[in-house]
Amino acid sequence: MGFTAGGRRRGRTTARPAIATVAAAAAVAATVWGATTLGGPAQDGPRADGGPSAAPGAQGAPQETSRPVPEGIAHASEAGARAVNITVDDGPDPRWTPQVLDVLKRHDVKATFCMIGPQAEARPDLVRKVVAAGHRLCDHTTSHDTAMDKKPAAYQQEQILAAKRQIERAAGGAGEVEYYRAPGGAFTPQSRRLAAENGMRPLGWNVDSKDFAKPGVAAIVATVKRETKNGPTLLFHDGGGNRSQTVQALDQVLDWLADQGRPTGFPVRTAP
Repeated sequence: MGFTAGGRRRGRTTARPAIATVAAAAAVAATVWGATTLGGPAQDGPRADGGPSAAPGAQGAPQETSRPVPEGIAHASEAGARAVNITVDDGPDPRWTPQVLDVLKRHDVKATFCMIGPQAEARPDLVRKVVAAGHRLCDHTTSHDTAMDKKPAAYQQEQILAAKRQIERAAGGAGEVEYYRAPGGAFTPQSRRLAAENGMRPLGWNVDSKDFAKPGVAAIVATVKRETKNGPTLLFHDGGGNRSQTVQALDQVLDWLADQGRPTGFPVRTAP
């Protein structure tokens, strides 16, 4: 089992805990595709011919950036060929996000936090804490719909842009949303274009730590060590359930990366 070229999980499905949302939003049960890696260089989305045929409308003015944001899915690191990108999905969570932040601080490592819009809006204190610590923000939609690539363009647009607004409001102007990660890798050409037009680089991953399945700390660490050869962007979670294993495993992974002489950085945003 593995990934398609653009980052979509494929293979046997595994049930995943529902993502908690604010009281006004119903809890969403997300299903992810149980595979291990997304190998190879950055490529376009998982289905070049997939998803809606109509491009999303221009809702809201695109952000102005000093350099155009590419539509291609990012995997490489700004910190160079040996660097590793730590990415953390599905928060913020009042219990686990602070613990993940503590581990990152102890190792002097910066990460990219891919946040669910309503959860960010519900915990602006955590969003601002993430930004204040020097980490970056990523849009992970409003409801973590892993089948959104099969939904109409207008639905994708609302999922992406509404979440971006919620995260920005929570940040209070302290930080911008620099990336967009499709739940389960469910990118489409239209969603990638929409993200780029709004200043967000589509963000993939190369190593799925499988921490969402809570296989045990040793198993999470072993997966990362085994799969890091596939590319630099590592996927962990601070939301969607009990993340005590993630906290412990991340601590050990960061020790191991330091021993290997692997620096950490942020995913690339613009073309070289």
